[in-house]
Amino acid sequence: MSIGENERATQERVVSFFKDRDILDYEYLGNLKDAANKNIREDRLRAYLRLSGYGQKLIDGAVSELVKAADDMTHGLYDANHKVYYLLKYGAKVRETADGAPKTVYFMDVETPTNNDFAIAEEVTVVGRQEKRPDLVIYVNGIAMAVIELKKSSVSVSNGIRQNLTNQKDGFIAPFFTTMQFCMAGNEIEGLRYGTIQTKEKYYMEWKPDGFHENEDECDQEDTRIMAYCEKLDNLLLQQIYQMFDKKRFIDLVENFVVYDKGIKKVCRYNQFYGIKRTQNRLAKQRGGIIWHTQGSGKTLTMVWLSKWILANCQEENPRVLIVTDRDELDEQIEKTYIGVDEKITRTKSCDDLIQKLNSYDDSLLCSLVHKFGRRGGEATEFDYDKYIDELKKALPADFKAKGKIFVFVDECHRTQSGKLHAAMQAIMPEAIFIGFTGTPLLKKDKKTSIEVFGTYIHSYKYNEAVRDGVVLDLRYEYRDIPQNITAHDRIDQWFDVKTRTLSSRAKAKLKEKWASMQKIYSSRSRLERVAWDIIQDFDLKPRLMDGNGNAILVADSIYTACKYYEIFQQRGFKKCAIISSYTPQAGDLRTDTVSADDETETFEKYEIYLRMLGFDPDNLPEKVSIQKKVEAFEKEVKEKFVNEPANMKLLIVVDKLLTGFDAPPCTYLYIDKSMQDHGLFQAICRVNRLDGDTKEFGYIVDYKQLFGDLKNAMDKYTSGAFENYDPEDVDGLIKDRAGEAIKHFREIYEELEELCEGVEAPKEDLQYLHYFCGVSGMSEDMDEIYARLREKLYKLVSSLVRAFAEAKQYMVDEYTVAEMNDYENKVHFYIELKQTIGNKSGDFLDFKAYEPDMRKLIDNYIMASDSIKIGEFDDLTLLDFVTDQGETMTGEDIPSGQKEGAAEAIENNIRRKMVEKVTVNPKYYEKMSAILDKLIQDRQQGVLSYKELLDEYIKLAKNVEHPEQNEDYPESVRHSKAMQALYDNVGGDEALANKLHQAVMDSKMSGFRGDSIKERRIKRALFAILNDDAEVERLYKIIEKQEEY
Repeated sequence: MSIGENERATQERVVSFFKDRDILDYEYLGNLKDAANKNIREDRLRAYLRLSGYGQKLIDGAVSELVKAADDMTHGLYDANHKVYYLLKYGAKVRETADGAPKTVYFMDVETPTNNDFAIAEEVTVVGRQEKRPDLVIYVNGIAMAVIELKKSSVSVSNGIRQNLTNQKDGFIAPFFTTMQFCMAGNEIEGLRYGTIQTKEKYYMEWKPDGFHENEDECDQEDTRIMAYCEKLDNLLLQQIYQMFDKKRFIDLVENFVVYDKGIKKVCRYNQFYGIKRTQNRLAKQRGGIIWHTQGSGKTLTMVWLSKWILANCQEENPRVLIVTDRDELDEQIEKTYIGVDEKITRTKSCDDLIQKLNSYDDSLLCSLVHKFGRRGGEATEFDYDKYIDELKKALPADFKAKGKIFVFVDECHRTQSGKLHAAMQAIMPEAIFIGFTGTPLLKKDKKTSIEVFGTYIHSYKYNEAVRDGVVLDLRYEYRDIPQNITAHDRIDQWFDVKTRTLSSRAKAKLKEKWASMQKIYSSRSRLERVAWDIIQDFDLKPRLMDGNGNAILVADSIYTACKYYEIFQQRGFKKCAIISSYTPQAGDLRTDTVSADDETETFEKYEIYLRMLGFDPDNLPEKVSIQKKVEAFEKEVKEKFVNEPANMKLLIVVDKLLTGFDAPPCTYLYIDKSMQDHGLFQAICRVNRLDGDTKEFGYIVDYKQLFGDLKNAMDKYTSGAFENYDPEDVDGLIKDRAGEAIKHFREIYEELEELCEGVEAPKEDLQYLHYFCGVSGMSEDMDEIYARLREKLYKLVSSLVRAFAEAKQYMVDEYTVAEMNDYENKVHFYIELKQTIGNKSGDFLDFKAYEPDMRKLIDNYIMASDSIKIGEFDDLTLLDFVTDQGETMTGEDIPSGQKEGAAEAIENNIRRKMVEKVTVNPKYYEKMSAILDKLIQDRQQGVLSYKELLDEYIKLAKNVEHPEQNEDYPESVRHSKAMQALYDNVGGDEALANKLHQAVMDSKMSGFRGDSIKERRIKRALFAILNDDAEVERLYKIIEKQEEY
């Protein structure tokens, strides 16, 4: 497979693979580019329903109901797609006669998947607001269920994903996606990526073989068959297509692994699929076991899909599912998820309530919480479990027998107390099957007990697998020693120099301004002040924290310490922080019978600081106020800000709450100032591993307590110290040493950039780099796309290089000589300038800022300034400014011809880019401008014009491209209006007709006409009265709706 091979060849290979009778055996519907296609091919659907034995009246009624649901976009794509899926899964209820009972007509055969009619079509033209042509569409029984955008190997799969997302927008072909279950994009190098409707690009997934190899006898037979066939294929794209489009698997995925979750449609990851298939086989043996799927890999949805399958497929046994959890947040999260996916779940209010519910058949889906007795939030303790079990036993009536076949899901089953709970539950429900779920590994001491209690592992998906799959981020760990006794001024200054040795002079100067207060802190005795200052400094200097894209959690060792931290941050002017804990300040806590004077002081301080944080004056509390309610409302608001507005809630200070079951993608740093180990630590560090765009590459753990002991003794492996109670293989690769990994990461990106630029020809000056990344003027569109991909890679790598250098520099100074460091510094400089130059000369950066705010701050703080680099120099250039600026190079007397050529090509690239952007506004005008540019390129290449003459022509052309209204070739009556110019150009220069059409639009248009079919028709009728030609009306309307003036 050659890199330059075109899309057509890839598409032919994929279509043949689908059509092959011995492989996927899909029927080929042909190339449909010349037809206007719908997402339901009624002829095929009716044929399938007839073959399934339905009568004509039932078929008519069912097809009509499905088409109606698919066409109804009143409430948007999500809602329409949801209604269609409901009909696909549960069938349409149709009456054959007015007084007859309704019968269910099923659109798919789930029992015998191969009975369905599977077909593939290519180049499927769909006419919506715009005409679009998805590469491949997969139909099941005439219903479009998957769309695949294919790219040649030199074009990123991301482009195909974005194409899918664009097509789903209102202004494009959104109605075509109302029946879609899967949206995919692929090429032969990267393979296949899949999502569903409205899946954001970063959440597209890749299907992989199962990585769990224990109990192979429980592997699903179909999975074994599919994997055996894939091992014979050496093409990644075809392997992944086979794994998803095997007929039996595809129907299984559609039927059992789709969920509509609070406004977002989701499909399963491969680990969820394999985990559930293996659980189905384990349940068939009437045995339970443990599913270990690491934090952040979708454990709650795995529970949802599994419970739905149990309730739908074990009906002879009267199935019921009971979910037991010990955290309020998770109890609430599970309930919200089930309600979000339209499943009725009953949350039991007490042990007595649970026993009553188990004693009747009314509820098939139950959730029970191990209550925290006398506390709000936090982890359940041994005492809580004992009390819960005790209450369960007390609530048991003498003749109790749990009704139905009960499947118990125990969440967080790694807890030591799970064994006790299991024994108590088993006494109540002796025939129940127990499935334990955990996101963390089992402790060595608990492994045996847990396996005895629940059974062996059914499936596991470990942290390192999730990192490899891009489901969660890699973690970087650093121990920070906060100096305790720095009192002498020279020692403080020396410490400051060490701390800031890798910063640019600008950043040092900025810190120096704050140095007076830092000196005070570091000569004071308060360790908390020093930790707080260390964190504030990170918010001034570290990527994501300093630009408001990311935020942090600080774990304190007690409520009192958390309050002291809060007070220190407030005093230091760091206001956007809050405490979240299980504490509620109550006047009754201020007892007089204190053990010591210190204790009383702490209690009072804690009480007053907390009240002030909630907005109360401790000395003047309102009479009728519920502090409890105020705390709950405050926490809710704080959590929402932390997740959705990281710049407005920068730091949460916690003790035990929020360290589990809390999803906050912006959270990038976890500061630990509390002795933690095992599950508590594992779950805490997983708070920073969620994906959040390109700027979040890792989650960072900063440890002030030396949780892992002396790392040199631990061989740099985080499998001892705080994790010594785990088996090393269960936590291997969970966190990595920040210093070593930062240098390694920088080196990898640096080498990738060097490799990318290796092919630039000598003498490696501007012109050679320009040709390498932009090609030469007047290339084909195909070549343009290849160069655009190359530039995209350059821009991403340079941004990553700056982030990696900022992170690694502080550690590199200890490992590299001054000369080596200078070389790296200069090379990073060079790449920053290269990105700027290529971005400007290709036209990529002309209309937006070359560097995101976070990148500017990094460059300011970590890259030593030199005269040659002026970030933002081109930020506000217009096209004309750019042409004039480059013109100085073109016409300068002592400038080498190579540089002059480079400047000329840069101008041509920018003018071309601007035309491409504007072409839909006035196609005919920009075609004319494009022809002028092509002629100029030809003249330059043939040496017909001098550089001075060329520049004059470029300036004239740039003016006409940027400001067509100033073009004197237009008649006076249309020159003042861009919209009239567009009409004039696109009706063959007929001035009278252009004026007439303009007037018709002005008279008939109503506010908000774009996207409103009734208002659009009103304009089209007015146009038709003049043109008397439907095709011409449609052609001109597309131009009219692009005009800002209308």
